[in-house]
Amino acid sequence: GRVIPCDFIGVEKSQQPVYLKGELVSNHDELMSNFFAQPDALAYGKNSEQLLTENVPQHLISHKTFSGNRPSFSLLLPSLDAYSIGQLLAIYEHRVAVEGFIWGINSFDQWGVELGKSLASQVRKQLNASRKKGEPVEGFNFSTTKMLTRYLEASAGVPSDPSTVLPKM
Repeated sequence: GRVIPCDFIGVEKSQQPVYLKGELVSNHDELMSNFFAQPDALAYGKNSEQLLTENVPQHLISHKTFSGNRPSFSLLLPSLDAYSIGQLLAIYEHRVAVEGFIWGINSFDQWGVELGKSLASQVRKQLNASRKKGEPVEGFNFSTTKMLTRYLEASAGVPSDPSTVLPKM
């Protein structure tokens, strides 16, 4: 199908490196190996001649042939901390804004946000009814009903009256 640009985001410093006996590299180095290799796979691909020299069976050649010349963007963060995440969010927000300017699209159109707020109001009422009165989750699609039910079960210890926890301001 269509060529869709792909973004790769890697982190130099692992938050939790794991080294297993007998493995060549740590878990983080394993992930980073893929981080560095995938953009090359997208950029250069592999043709049938290369596959033949690698003794790939003829019946697999058409499956393993990949044209390459696919755009990607690689970003290597120094660490995964609040500052880096903020920078990452700023990059993507800027990118969305610039693409919108170029394509004549209002990237910050609020109608979808307004719909979300309207739906959130319904969820808020359901959470209140379920926590205070024990009412079952109703009136949502199957997926949302299941997730809301699971959320309510997992957060059963949350007080139903927040004024008992924090003073009103």
